[in-house]
Amino acid sequence: MSRIPQTDPELTHRLTRRGMLGVAAGATAAALLGAVSSPATAATGTATDTATGDAGRGRPVLPPGRLGIQLYSLRDKVATLGFAPVFAELERYGYDEVEFAGYTQGSAGPITLAQLKRLAKDHGLTPIGSHVGYYSSDPNAYTFAQNLTKVLDDAEALGLKHIGTASGPFRYGSTVDAWKRAAEEFNTYGAAARARGMKFYQHNHSDEFGFASDNPKVRLYDVLLAETDPDLVHLEMDIFWAYAGQFRFSKRPDGTPAPFEPLDYVLKQPHRYPLFHVKDGVSDPSNQFGYRMVDVGDGDIDYQRFISAVTRLRGERLAHHWQTEHDNPTESFTFARRSSAYLHSLKERC
Repeated sequence: MSRIPQTDPELTHRLTRRGMLGVAAGATAAALLGAVSSPATAATGTATDTATGDAGRGRPVLPPGRLGIQLYSLRDKVATLGFAPVFAELERYGYDEVEFAGYTQGSAGPITLAQLKRLAKDHGLTPIGSHVGYYSSDPNAYTFAQNLTKVLDDAEALGLKHIGTASGPFRYGSTVDAWKRAAEEFNTYGAAARARGMKFYQHNHSDEFGFASDNPKVRLYDVLLAETDPDLVHLEMDIFWAYAGQFRFSKRPDGTPAPFEPLDYVLKQPHRYPLFHVKDGVSDPSNQFGYRMVDVGDGDIDYQRFISAVTRLRGERLAHHWQTEHDNPTESFTFARRSSAYLHSLKERC
């Protein structure tokens, strides 16, 4: 049963908006983004229910206990109020998990990792992961490359199951060999994390879906997948940025077509994607990324389709964690509340 006590009063309007825009936006997005239909994605269908203004009547799309939030979205509240009031609000909004973006975030007053862990537990929240820098020129920097042991010590102290980076594998450049070199370092971090019972992961932005500077036929994200050990290196797909990557890189530099569907990456190797960032966008071809970021449920990314496609796979319903995020929300508590309410409202099609 959902932990969220009431349906958000704005949901009817939001679902109706998606109903009016769903079919047209889907067709427009497909044309603009060069989306391709594969057997895997075709099996999931389209947003029939949301296109008719109906959230569905089956079981909840969102698996129980698997809704989290990336605390970067609430950095303004953490800085002014501290973690305790923020966690209290997240509990009230029906969240189950939190993903950290640093363990202070300018918090009002000092806090230890033990206190942070206790606060989360007191509010029914599980610390599920954290973003840490990949590398730095500063030998004392809090990054995987410079201070791996300290990074893992802190993650272990918090009881994290996942520890990762939102930095792209661009440390050595954008050539195939540069990414192979970065992938080998990721394998090292993954092995060290696994030795402590954790999973190392990398969070994408859109640039990862670009092409190697020395071989424009090769997509860099494919190099990362091929050169990292699937048992050691996992991925946190930021769904918004993956579709922005689709918008930007569905053609090679010479103009030849190179379409891809972000969901297909997940369906082919679901075990590699324990975490997701759920952020939404309104299609906007005038924007360099193809979308304008909005609260979850206000945009054109079909989350009923995406989440259902993953959770319907055999044995995968509870294997993934869905973290809402907005890089710069207009009002961060409002974003958190509305995004949770929307995701909890989605139902499977019968």
